[in-house]
Amino acid sequence: MFNPIQTTVQSIPDRYLKMSQTDLEQHIQRIKDELGNRLFMPTHHYQKDEVVQFADITGDSLELARICKENQDAEYFVFNGVHFMAETADILTDHHQTIYLPDLTAGCSMADMANITQVLHCHDVLTHTYHFDILPLTYVNSTAAIKKYVGQHDGTCLTSGNAKAVVTWALEQQKTILFLPDQHLGRNTAYELGVPLEQMAIWDPIQKRLEYDGNLEALRIILWKGHCSVHEKFHKSHIEIAREKDPDINVIVHPECTFDVVQASDYAGSTRYIIETIKNAPKGSRWRIGTEMNLVNRLKATYTHIEIESLNPLMCSCLTMNRIDLPHLAWCLDKIVNNQHDNIIKIDDETAFYAKRSLEKMLAII
Repeated sequence: MFNPIQTTVQSIPDRYLKMSQTDLEQHIQRIKDELGNRLFMPTHHYQKDEVVQFADITGDSLELARICKENQDAEYFVFNGVHFMAETADILTDHHQTIYLPDLTAGCSMADMANITQVLHCHDVLTHTYHFDILPLTYVNSTAAIKKYVGQHDGTCLTSGNAKAVVTWALEQQKTILFLPDQHLGRNTAYELGVPLEQMAIWDPIQKRLEYDGNLEALRIILWKGHCSVHEKFHKSHIEIAREKDPDINVIVHPECTFDVVQASDYAGSTRYIIETIKNAPKGSRWRIGTEMNLVNRLKATYTHIEIESLNPLMCSCLTMNRIDLPHLAWCLDKIVNNQHDNIIKIDDETAFYAKRSLEKMLAII
C-alpha cells in the first residue's frame, strides 16, 4: 500500500460505523480541542461537507503544498485528501512532523496510471531509441516515486494552478518535455501557450509506444496517456445542450477536461480559478461548472445570488476522495491520541530528497 509502515489495510472497527453523525462530530471536535495547535488538518476542496467542517484550511493541491511546507508548529497532520497529497505533505514537512491519511485506500486513479517501472521504460526508449533530450514534468497528482524521477532529471512538479508558468519555463529550456501523468492538462496548457497540436505526441504506457506521425525534430511535448476519471466525464455535448437551453449560460471547466471541452467552454482554469471566478460573478449570472461535484454543490450553496449547476447533471463526486468520511476521521484521530502508528504516510529519505527537489523547483518558478 501507500504506507511502508503498514503493509495491510485494516478494516474500520464496527463501533465507528455504528456511531451517529452527531456522536462522530462531537468525538472529532473533542480530540481537535484536546490536541490544539499540535494537530493540523489540511483538506482538499473536493472533500465532503461533513469532513470540510473540521478543516483547518481548505485548498487545492498547490495551496495545500505551500501551507504544509510553511507550518512549523503542528506535530500531526491529518490530510483529508488522497495518498499523493499526503505523500507531498510528508516530503515538504520536517522530520518531527507526522502525516496521517484517514483511509489508506483513498488513492487517485490518475496517479495510478503512471508507475515508476512504466516511466523508467518510457525514459529509456525516448532517450536511447529516439535520442530525445528529455525534460520531465509531473502533475502533483503522481506518486512520490515519479516525483523522485523528475527531480533526478532536473524536472519539476506542477499543479493546474501554476501549469502555465511551469510549462513556459520548460519550453524555454529547449528540450523535449515529457508531461506526466495527465495528457489533458498537458495538451490544454501547451496549446494555450502556442504549441500546436502537431508538435505534441502521446506515450502509451500500456502499449509501450510513442504515438506520433509528425516530424520528430518538431516534437516539443510528449503527453503521458493518463487522465482524471472525474473530469473525463464532461463532454462537448454537455456544453451544446446547456447552450441550447440557455444561450447566455457561462461555462467554466477544469483543464483536466478533454481538449474539445476546454476549447468549447467560456473559461477554463484550476480549482482556485473556478472558485474565484464564481465568487466574483455578477449577480443573476448563470453558470455550468465542469469539475468535481462536492465542490460544485458547495459553490451552489455559498453563492445563492447566481445560478450554478454541474455541466454534467449526472455527475458523481470523486469516489476515492470520498473514502475519507467521519468514521475514518474519528478512527484516525483516536490512533493519534493512543500513540498508534497506523495510517502514517512516510516516504524514504532518498525518494524524499529528489521528490522535494522537484517540488521546491515548482515553488521557486512561481
